[in-house]
Amino acid sequence: MQKKQPPSSPEEQRSRLMSRVKHQDTNIEIRLRKALWHNEIRYRKNYSALPGSPDIAITKYKIAIFCDGEFWHGRDWVEKGAKLKSNRDYWIPKIERNIQRDNETDRRLKGMGWTVIRFWGREIEKNLLSCVDCVKEAILQTQIDAYSNEVDYADQSSESL
Repeated sequence: MQKKQPPSSPEEQRSRLMSRVKHQDTNIEIRLRKALWHNEIRYRKNYSALPGSPDIAITKYKIAIFCDGEFWHGRDWVEKGAKLKSNRDYWIPKIERNIQRDNETDRRLKGMGWTVIRFWGREIEKNLLSCVDCVKEAILQTQIDAYSNEVDYADQSSESL
């Protein structure tokens, strides 16, 4: 069996490292999914039928949930971007593009009638129950909105008679 050669250029080294970064089934996603499941909230994971492939999609209520890592998605980016020391020419445009893509995804999903919830990784780690409560509140609000729409429609129908 032939041994792999180490990457020779910095670009190859970076590419090799980046390819090892998990994109789905991260620890924070798994923790949130398990908590939702224990609260009898059913979902689809990494739902590719929607823009941005939400980490968790509660299709029954049209709720898309993203579990964002602080660095990759630019939490406190103005402050942290200024402090970034190594390879700024690479990281600043990359993270800023991620932030822009997240905003575009949110707009598209909202335009399709979906509720978008984004949790930071540390938020899930430190306040898991409040994250679950936030999802429960979104479900309840969706149910209230659906009921209100039904009542409005019924009122309009009876007025036309």
